[in-house]
Amino acid sequence: MRSLALLAAVAALAVVLLVALPRCTRRAPAPAVRASWTLTPGVLNPDVTQATIRSTICVHGWTRTIRPPSDYTSRLKLEQMRAYGLRGGPHDFQEDHLISLELGGHPTDPRNLWPEPYPRAADVDRTENELNAAVCSGRMSLEAAQRKESALKHQNG
Repeated sequence: MRSLALLAAVAALAVVLLVALPRCTRRAPAPAVRASWTLTPGVLNPDVTQATIRSTICVHGWTRTIRPPSDYTSRLKLEQMRAYGLRGGPHDFQEDHLISLELGGHPTDPRNLWPEPYPRAADVDRTENELNAAVCSGRMSLEAAQRKESALKHQNG
């Protein structure tokens, strides 16, 4: 009888550990990271100007034609994580363009790329798309949208 009670207690403890252990080992969310004015000031793509938006950023799928390869951005992300002094793994960050490709940012210049933490990166992607829509509809100039995006990432991460 006593061994049955002991077995039940051990089984209950095992269930508690199985439920609690994953919660204890989950990685904490990546810290908020603001883009550095020194490391990531933002660089513009010279091919994108207010005069060329109809043949560049306002063309559906255009950013796919200039997006850098993932092996380049993955390697750069590791270097920049060290430069920014960031902890966590590469999967906690997206190597993102300070001035997005959707707003005429340079695709490969390291001064326009930085390790932006998830989930913030996904939230900012929506803002980038909204700014692109405002530029392409004529509600906002390209320069104003670029300034707004830079301020967002330098001030809020």
